[in-house]
Amino acid sequence: MPGWLHLSLQVGTLLVMLAGLFSLALIVVPGLVIIWAAALLFGLAAGFHGAGWAIFGLITLLAIFGSLVDNLLMGAKARQSGAGWPSIAAALVAGLAGSLLLPPFGGILFALAAIFLVEYLRLNDWRAALSSTKGMALGCGWAFAARFAIGLAMIAAWAVWAFALD
Repeated sequence: MPGWLHLSLQVGTLLVMLAGLFSLALIVVPGLVIIWAAALLFGLAAGFHGAGWAIFGLITLLAIFGSLVDNLLMGAKARQSGAGWPSIAAALVAGLAGSLLLPPFGGILFALAAIFLVEYLRLNDWRAALSSTKGMALGCGWAFAARFAIGLAMIAAWAVWAFALD
């Protein structure tokens, strides 16, 4: 592959990855999947020679973990705040529905409304329900920070592959 074409591939891949990274702020856009797909397309175009397979494997593992960390952190923070498992499950289902019905912020709004409602019905105490809702909101913040850090790690691993090892 000519040098100018390879450089264009590197720059284009980096731009797509950065778009994926910043799309993490939008709940419905799968930013980590965009970063992973960009790495896959880079590997298919440039080749997986050398350490490319190992680095792509690391990027894949990070993407999988990043996709799970969202639900883990939101549920864990809500649970620490006293939320019951049925409330957390209802919030996750409502969050998914909200993401589909009212992107980009419907997911978080539906999840928070669902956990408040189910906790209020379960405990008949709006203060306790609000505490669980605040816990889930805090978990959402931590989940975003974790996904963003994982996205940066994925891009850094790709950069080593694309610029240092190529």
